[in-house]
Amino acid sequence: MPAHLSSETGRRVKSPRGTHAPALAWTVRARVRPPALVFLIAALTAAGLLAQQQPVTDNRLFQSGIEITSITATVIDKEGHPVTGLGREAFEVYEDGVRQTVTQFTNERVPIGLGVLLDISDSMFGKRMDDARAAVDKFLFELLDPADEFFLMAFNHRPHTLTGWTREQGDVRHALAGLRPSGGTAIYDSILEALPIIEKRTRQRAAILVISDGADTASNATLREVRPALRRSDTFVYAIAIDSPERQPINTRVNPSALREITGESGGRTEIVQNSAQLDEAAARIAEELNSQYVLGYTPPRGADGQFHSLRVRVTGSDDRVRARAGYVATPATRKRSQY
Repeated sequence: MPAHLSSETGRRVKSPRGTHAPALAWTVRARVRPPALVFLIAALTAAGLLAQQQPVTDNRLFQSGIEITSITATVIDKEGHPVTGLGREAFEVYEDGVRQTVTQFTNERVPIGLGVLLDISDSMFGKRMDDARAAVDKFLFELLDPADEFFLMAFNHRPHTLTGWTREQGDVRHALAGLRPSGGTAIYDSILEALPIIEKRTRQRAAILVISDGADTASNATLREVRPALRRSDTFVYAIAIDSPERQPINTRVNPSALREITGESGGRTEIVQNSAQLDEAAARIAEELNSQYVLGYTPPRGADGQFHSLRVRVTGSDDRVRARAGYVATPATRKRSQY
């Protein structure tokens, strides 16, 4: 019998069917003749299997067959460090300003599906590209968990998907080694290109990491188009922006406010570094957050109504800050994702 997440603790526990079946059989045996008993048990078993096979109605799930809105949350203390070990009772979740009952919760690390979007515009030539290769390799294979999976996308004036979902270091290193910086910078197009890939992940949590040293100069999409796309996704977006003090045209410099608008609404954040040598430190801080997140779930009061609903998560009686997506569009799932 497969394990599932307990709605009380979020820990993986064995299905209770094995512990309650004897009691059920004893109760029925006293009142029902054996043929009826066999029929009843068969009916109950079929009903249980049918419930397990029902198509899911939301792709942000803890348990199949139940419509659950799932929220990944990062809790940060006054010093900016992740807070771990909190229980479900510490959290309050509000949808459209109305408090919801948290029915699913875990404070254990949940595997993540991550897309790394790496700028390969001409300004990344030389040392910046070398530092970026090293930072990505360390981030994926030293700072994340072996249970995670990821894909790699490069972008200049257009996105280039370099790998599918993988855990193989050789695949990533081969893809990184072949990069030759050139062209402009299309950040917005790359995020929109990455989201459908993220939706095909087999891990519960989702995140995108953008590494770039310039403003968006080449996208067909606009920031206004990226925001609603992220609202339809449960993906955290992080960005590491290399804002060099070197002189460069104002329209090509990193635009921190645009990046923060993207990352903040998704529940992620933007790290600004002064040179590519600082990429490792920024990536380590982001990895620490990804390794320390909580996942909460509740049954949305309006179901999959196709509308945008605001979200707010807070820790009761604490000054700790919570970062989570600002809202979501309640659309029905088009597929059933495998559970971790």
